[in-house]
Amino acid sequence: MLKKVLLALTLLLPAFMAHAKDIQVLQPWSQELPPNAPTVAAYFTLRNDGNTADRLLSVESPIAGSAEIHQHMNSDGMMKMAPVEAVNIGAGEQATFQPMGYHVMLINLSDRSQLQDGGHFPLTLHFKQAGDITVQVVVMKQPPVANP
Repeated sequence: MLKKVLLALTLLLPAFMAHAKDIQVLQPWSQELPPNAPTVAAYFTLRNDGNTADRLLSVESPIAGSAEIHQHMNSDGMMKMAPVEAVNIGAGEQATFQPMGYHVMLINLSDRSQLQDGGHFPLTLHFKQAGDITVQVVVMKQPPVANP
């Protein structure tokens, strides 16, 4: 029986690994903030190179007590920020996390040691299909220049 289970896992493993590689997290960054800032935001682009849609369900980082996916939206002529339950990424599509759009809010910061220009911190993204992907977020004094 154990041999059958191991064989099944061996056959399924490449499918799980291939699916995780379908999601690319591009250019994760955060802007340097004053030392007393209560929160920090993280930005990146998610690219789904696969043939099936996926969904970013949640995020976490050891430098914060909690992390939330947020979105800025125009409500009655005013920009407001609100948490969102998840972000869908269709097959062959991308979702951009940027200032005044989707972003990750890191709340109750517990470790500010890497929140200076040139520092970095881990961020784990939890996807419905691809599972967990951990990236290193680079802290920058200025936002990165977009590629044309």
